[in-house]
Amino acid sequence: MVALAIVAAVAARALGASAPSANTPHVDLISIDGSINPAVASYVEDSINYAAASGAAALVIELDTPGGLLTSAEKIVEAILGAPVPVLVYVSPSGASAASAGTFITEAASVAAMAPGTTIGAAHPVEEGGEEVKGVMGEKLENFAASWARTIAEQRGRNQDWMEEAVRHSASIGESDALAKHVIDIVAPDLRNLLRQASGRTVKVNGREVTLQLAHAAVRRVAMSFGQRVLNTLSDPNIVYLLLMAGIVGLYFEFAHPGVVFPGVAGAICLLLALASFEVLPINLAGLLLIFLGIGLLVAEAWVTSYGILGVGGVISFVLGSLFLIDTSKTNLEVNRGMIAGAAVALSAIIIGLGYVVARERRRRAVTGPEGLIGAVGEVREAIAPGTPGKVFVHGEIWRASSLDPIAPGARAQITAIHGLELEVRRLS
Repeated sequence: MVALAIVAAVAARALGASAPSANTPHVDLISIDGSINPAVASYVEDSINYAAASGAAALVIELDTPGGLLTSAEKIVEAILGAPVPVLVYVSPSGASAASAGTFITEAASVAAMAPGTTIGAAHPVEEGGEEVKGVMGEKLENFAASWARTIAEQRGRNQDWMEEAVRHSASIGESDALAKHVIDIVAPDLRNLLRQASGRTVKVNGREVTLQLAHAAVRRVAMSFGQRVLNTLSDPNIVYLLLMAGIVGLYFEFAHPGVVFPGVAGAICLLLALASFEVLPINLAGLLLIFLGIGLLVAEAWVTSYGILGVGGVISFVLGSLFLIDTSKTNLEVNRGMIAGAAVALSAIIIGLGYVVARERRRRAVTGPEGLIGAVGEVREAIAPGTPGKVFVHGEIWRASSLDPIAPGARAQITAIHGLELEVRRLS
């Protein structure tokens, strides 16, 4: 009992040193480092609810993103604007950016801040391949994004004209210009400095005014759940692309060499994970079909004599499908071009190489079983005469054998055919 009491006292002291006391205000801190996707949207929504339930003075979102899904950004903006606690978005560390979807998220914050050496903007919608959306659809999409951007800026009392420019002309600025143009509220070198500068400001939280008191607030970091981390990883187009390639190669290897088991199991898992990520990322069906067509042509090249036509067509189809795999009209994320080139070369070499090995093995003459006896040479153990079978020793076994020529014991005879359990042989000189 004494030992338990000592352990409890030590644990209580450790917890008291690391956790904020009941009288000390605290803020929750979450980090978004990567694309904006459904996992990140769920992470932000859960963190806002957790901060409100735990009595946090504010929620700080440390942001560094190249952009992401517009649908996920809409959910995050909606959650921030309707949050029951103040939400501070801090573009950090130096060198970070709040591009594309990150621009809308930053502007939706109760307090928008940036670290020195960071950028914000470039929120213009694009289509597949990164080109500008043309025609009436492009005009509708641009007008919607611009109107949404102005509405967010108006809600927070920030520069509506610049937000519209970021959407229509992909404007992008650093932290100094952003502060001067009232795109953000604070430039802070670190989190503690941000909390000091934000302290004393009055912000609107869910329709009511709240004065921030954060100068001496303790910081409590809130991490993603395991499921959110997995979903966030699967939202990376490069990871998804690698999983898709690994799945295809594994299954092909299993079909080419049945019974190996491991490549088939690993390939099936990778392929299912890739298919699961298709629920997260906007996948272009035409691009996916082009990838499968290219792989099919590469497989056919190993079996059909096409003088390279099927192989070249397969590589072209595979590369085009990889470029179009992610529907960039809904996100600015895409598969790395260098990865596509490397995957095309590696996959072509693997499939054609395995196909060549399998085809060569299948054309090779059998060396075991009854078929393997054809052409083998054995020793006659019992005389063979036309119409009178004898005995032949071959491959460690004694077989009944017949021949059109007489063959004396001790002579060498070559097997020319097999009839049931009797060999047909011919005499060797």
